[in-house]
Amino acid sequence: MSEFLKVVILSFVEGITEFLPVSSTGHLILVNEFVKLEPEAFSNAFNVIIQLGAIFAVISQYFYKLNPWDLGKISFNKDMAGYERMTSKEKISFRLKNFHKPTMRLWIKVVIGFLPAMVLGLIFDDIIDKYLFSPKVVAGALIFWGIVIIIIEKRKNRKVLAKNLGDLSPSQALKIGFFQCLAMIPGTSRSAATIIGGLTAGTSRTVAAEFSFFLAIPTMLGATTLKIIKLGTSFSQSQWLLIFLGAILSYLVAAVVIKTFMKYIKSHDFVVFGIYRIIVGILVFIFIH
Repeated sequence: MSEFLKVVILSFVEGITEFLPVSSTGHLILVNEFVKLEPEAFSNAFNVIIQLGAIFAVISQYFYKLNPWDLGKISFNKDMAGYERMTSKEKISFRLKNFHKPTMRLWIKVVIGFLPAMVLGLIFDDIIDKYLFSPKVVAGALIFWGIVIIIIEKRKNRKVLAKNLGDLSPSQALKIGFFQCLAMIPGTSRSAATIIGGLTAGTSRTVAAEFSFFLAIPTMLGATTLKIIKLGTSFSQSQWLLIFLGAILSYLVAAVVIKTFMKYIKSHDFVVFGIYRIIVGILVFIFIH
């Protein structure tokens, strides 16, 4: 199989699974049993760096909601004509002083949710890489958290305290952040962990999913940066081109998946993802034995 075709397959796997509660890392570990780039150092770096494409898919699709300095959300003290007559320096100063407070509060909650993973990730990253990256661990995590998702969704009279992102409290954000740390175990899924955390903290499905997307931005940027530092970046020009291609493909695929996923959960629960995880986990156990 050509390196180009391998890149396409791996990028599609990353883009499809990154924001679904099915574990992108787990799927990449499993797919790498059959489709793997060479040498190993390049393969490991590729799998990490192409996640940046998926991150930018979130940023591009939710840029308006995430941008506290968007002119459409700022209450002007001057009319638009007055703003247009400002110099570039005056415009920058105006935007910095006049920001959308609800959006800024959302970012504060994202930072609060990111802190647990930042601290624990730095402490346990090497241990996890050494002992937990294996198909058996992935399969076990897929099955276990698949069952947890189904149990949570089948629970009756679940209280929804946060029906929109503005209702999400800092304490709920922190709880979701601690749940995100469970995703350090391959096969758990960062999306699954944060969505489970959101549901147990009392958020709606859409709030749990969207906050999971936003929490991915600092978490994945931090994790990717840490991995790049450890793995290095001394690759050939052709290898960098393959990485760039992989990031672009993962961006395009993830953008489609995010839109489809959000439409789906507005009228469906997460049970189908729990069932999928269990089936895949069982197949992996059968295969490796």
